[in-house]
Amino acid sequence: MATAPETMTDAVTLLAADGYRVDFGIEDTAARCPECHTRHDLTHSVIERQYRFEGPSDPGDEAIVLGLRCPSCGTRGVIASAYGPDADPELFALLARLPRARS
Repeated sequence: MATAPETMTDAVTLLAADGYRVDFGIEDTAARCPECHTRHDLTHSVIERQYRFEGPSDPGDEAIVLGLRCPSCGTRGVIASAYGPDADPELFALLARLPRARS
């Protein structure tokens, strides 16, 4: 069993090593894939990996790193966001609705 990453940087590095090589851009309720330049509803992306981090004593340290797949071209990439009280409520509501890949 692989060791879980301890930091956001570790998570992004781990995902990059597994082929998640781009940063998906978020525009309102859509994601833009930097590879195929397709803009699609964010809920059509698929979460393949998810890492959540909590600060030991500061709720402001909470963050989430997601490994996503573009539904148009299959490109794998990353979205990172604050989590908890510092999260962008609109972005977090969208991220919560993203479908998870089945194991």
